[in-house]
Amino acid sequence: MGILSVLIAGISGFIFGAIWYTVFATRWMAVSGVALDAEGKPINRSNPVPYITSLVGCILVAGMMRHTFVLSGIDTPGEGFVAGLGIGLFLVTPWIATFYAFGGKPRDLVLIDGGYATFGSTVIATVLTLF
Repeated sequence: MGILSVLIAGISGFIFGAIWYTVFATRWMAVSGVALDAEGKPINRSNPVPYITSLVGCILVAGMMRHTFVLSGIDTPGEGFVAGLGIGLFLVTPWIATFYAFGGKPRDLVLIDGGYATFGSTVIATVLTLF
């Protein structure tokens, strides 16, 4: 697992996010409170900052996962899958749920964003262990 695997895993997580949020776009826009234009599209859809932030974030997550996996001896796709699922479900999603509970956000937003954190982490971790 080297820098190439980190980049590929991060990009894989980013691509998974694009698919995830395409599937849940209508519901996510309704519950997230994102500003929409007259056509019902997010006002910031052409702003590159959220996309760049997401890609860099996925690469950073992949890098930290790689570091943790090396220290923990996680080196098979099965181990990566379980570790990624656990990281997303038991580390990231509870934080998201906490933030949203205090912010009074809808439960569906927790499920959509927490689902991406869970399954995106699973994708990143599994891809990392393929190399």
